[in-house]
Amino acid sequence: MVDAPRVVIDTNVFVGALLNRDGQNRRVIRACLEDRAQPLMGQALFHEYEDLLGRQALFRKCVLPSAERQQLFEAFLSVCDWVQIYYGWRPNLRDEGDNHLMELAVAGGASVIVTHNVADFKQGELQFPEIRVLKPAEFLEVKL
Repeated sequence: MVDAPRVVIDTNVFVGALLNRDGQNRRVIRACLEDRAQPLMGQALFHEYEDLLGRQALFRKCVLPSAERQQLFEAFLSVCDWVQIYYGWRPNLRDEGDNHLMELAVAGGASVIVTHNVADFKQGELQFPEIRVLKPAEFLEVKL
């Protein structure tokens, strides 16, 4: 059996899984929960998830109540491989808020960053060709 790809799941994919009915975001999260993808988690990404999940106004149209969103997040965390980042690759990306995702991918040996903000990663000063940045639909096309 082939090892599951090591991936960084941007918060916009997780939030999209909670808010959108298109299913692609949900399928990415499901792939992680079913061990078909190995998500990585670091301190900065964890805090970003917590911050977003704490924004009640963001989830007004979400069908899941707060307690169930928290349970899903905890289930997601339970399958994450926690990674300590020892080196910051700065300056790199134009959007400072995305640098921690690339640093997590490098430190954790990820092959993919799954995000809706693909364009934000194309202008980096440093290039990491072994790390692909894919939208959820593109990631789902990769054999899992």
